[in-house]
Amino acid sequence: MPMSRPSGGHPAPRRSGEAAGLRTGGIPGAIVRLRFLVIVFWLLALAAAVPGAMHVSDVLEVQGGGLRNAESQLAERQLRREFERPVDAFFAVTVKGNVPLDSPAYAALLDTLAAAATAEPYITRVVSIRSVADSALVSRDRRTTFLVAAVAIDSTDATVRVPMFRRAVHAAVVRSGNADRFEVNVTGGPALDFDVRTVSKADAERSEARALPLSAVVLVLAFGALVAAALPILIGVFAITCAYALVHLTGSFYPMSVFVLNIVSMVGLGVGIDYSLLVVTRFREELNRGLGAREAAARTIATAGLAVVTSGLTVVVGFAALFVVPLNETRSVALGGLFVVGGAVLLAVTLLPAVLSLLGRSLDLPKWLARRLAWYHAPTAWERWARWLAHHPYRAIVIGGVLVAAITWPLAGIKIGLPRAGWFPSATESGAGVRALEEMGARGALQPIRVMVQVPAGQRVVSGRYLRALRRLSDSVRADPRVSSIRSVVDLRPGTSLLQYSIMYSDLAATRTRSPDFFAAYLSPDARTTVVDVLLEDSTSFTSTMAVVRRVRSIANGSGAGLDSARVLVGGFAAASVDLQDELLRRFPLLVGVVLLATGVMLFVAFRSILVPIKAMVMNCLSVGGAFGLIVLVFQHGVGARVFGLDGPTEAVYVVVPVLVFATVFGLSMDYEVFLLSRIKESFDRTGRNDQATMEGLSATASTITSAAAIMLIVFGAASFSRVLAVQLMGFGLAVAVFLDATLIRMVLVPAIMHVAGRWTWWPGVRAADESETP
Repeated sequence: MPMSRPSGGHPAPRRSGEAAGLRTGGIPGAIVRLRFLVIVFWLLALAAAVPGAMHVSDVLEVQGGGLRNAESQLAERQLRREFERPVDAFFAVTVKGNVPLDSPAYAALLDTLAAAATAEPYITRVVSIRSVADSALVSRDRRTTFLVAAVAIDSTDATVRVPMFRRAVHAAVVRSGNADRFEVNVTGGPALDFDVRTVSKADAERSEARALPLSAVVLVLAFGALVAAALPILIGVFAITCAYALVHLTGSFYPMSVFVLNIVSMVGLGVGIDYSLLVVTRFREELNRGLGAREAAARTIATAGLAVVTSGLTVVVGFAALFVVPLNETRSVALGGLFVVGGAVLLAVTLLPAVLSLLGRSLDLPKWLARRLAWYHAPTAWERWARWLAHHPYRAIVIGGVLVAAITWPLAGIKIGLPRAGWFPSATESGAGVRALEEMGARGALQPIRVMVQVPAGQRVVSGRYLRALRRLSDSVRADPRVSSIRSVVDLRPGTSLLQYSIMYSDLAATRTRSPDFFAAYLSPDARTTVVDVLLEDSTSFTSTMAVVRRVRSIANGSGAGLDSARVLVGGFAAASVDLQDELLRRFPLLVGVVLLATGVMLFVAFRSILVPIKAMVMNCLSVGGAFGLIVLVFQHGVGARVFGLDGPTEAVYVVVPVLVFATVFGLSMDYEVFLLSRIKESFDRTGRNDQATMEGLSATASTITSAAAIMLIVFGAASFSRVLAVQLMGFGLAVAVFLDATLIRMVLVPAIMHVAGRWTWWPGVRAADESETP
């Protein structure tokens, strides 16, 4: 029994040119008439963009500054103000030898390394087992140790110093004459950041190199012609180059995250090729209808070009919504996405049609290839599928819905947090240094939880009252089995009583003289501010570390600590991650609301329908949910994680990933919705029959959508094998979302729902008859 439909008569069939309101005048006609100027403009733009694109990584940062008003950031800024030489950034030089630490060769090497590090002008002090008697600096077998070189500048500038510091260290090893007996690596926060930046750039280039040939194969299959296949690739590369140049320009005055490289590369290549694929496909259709090259190009701009603009705007909405998160990392990714998507749209509706109007039938060269690949373009299979859907829409909805639900089910168990392992690239010098620290049980020294305690003006934090409070804080935190050790002014020497500390700090000047490096790092010059560093066991995962941060904050701010009159702030890498996660989760519903509202309004305006935007948003949410479900299954639970180079489950999903995946996938998924609906609407405007229009639109676009999705899958799939875990999660999430969207969603559920809805699909923009339709 067909659904009831709004009253009204069938719209009169229109001539094909009038159906889309097409003329060779207006903007489409102007682009074609001025095609030579358009081409020259874009060539000049490319020439201007290349220098900036080549040096884009020089202006990017790994750490974007965090949330400005978060507790961790307040702690970091306060420590910089209160301490003359805060240990804000430091290098850890790991040394692993085949001889014991007390051998002459080992001692000579450590002295040489310390001297070389001290000679660098940006190093404020160097701490090693040769200068302090700290057992935490030495492994149990006494064959591995590490030196700490504090940097006088902030961590962003310290990252720039990594190559020169490494050169100095490795040159010192060579001078010692024992290079073959020791393994020396430079790690630490700045070194890890530098290697992440380097690896991210290399992986982006490697992903492009892998994706381009495979994408070319899909395009050759899709077009059956080498010339037509080459154009979308050129447009994609062009869009990436221009976006990189804009990122380079923006990065000179606004902090931009290094992860923008991967976003621009993935999204730029994907949408650049997809939009071009749609435009070239429509241009060839118009040529086959007998139009000349110029008329076909103008008509293509007015039809496929309009769909590209609408689709691009939906992607732009997703990226623009990221600005609701006050974080440089997400905002820089948003800027990169806006640059590359905007560039891809402009190139696809201006430069590409201008070139097509010149090529004309030359687009199909060589002719023999088209004949050999004719099987790929045969519409018979898609026509049969479209007819089956028209006759069995309810069955399709049930089967598709069950499959989507099964894929999405793991999402119910998602755990947001820092992944257990694999956070830092392993095949790097800093990664090798981290492994050396893990082997000696000292990884926690790299990223301690830092508790800043500041007492009111006129008081000293080392007075008897506050020493007791600090001891209670230290003992309470140390009781956690995940805590390895604590460094503070009440943990200077094991077994020292509070009375002994009170006597020692009664002559503070003399005490500072005996341990100048320690007190320079842990007690401010006015004795009002101190730092308690909480070092964790190496067995403590990053996920558990965040739980320790919350516990430390609870203890430090509790009434039992005795620090009610003091200002207590908890900082460090893990604390910053906790603050970031809490803020992103708080703002995520707002981001979702902004994307849904803006996308819904745009689709309502474009298609003059209420059901179309509602259906599109629900379908996109299914794509996103399915992607999240598979991320949880593969990465969090580790099902197939080894395929992507991981040793096991991550146990948690980094909070930035769902935010970025949602914003990006929602826009990209809308691409196929707009491509499909635009063609269905064209057919409906011409025939006035919804079922026939749905079948025609699906048959006409299915091949293009599947080819476009295959390209997206290749591009995002290549990023799934990145050496940076956050990029892996992003690439995998985008790849599976596109796959689900182009198969279950757009080829099954969307047309089936449109058949069930009938003419209500286009209400209130179209008032149709009550007559039933026969597929």
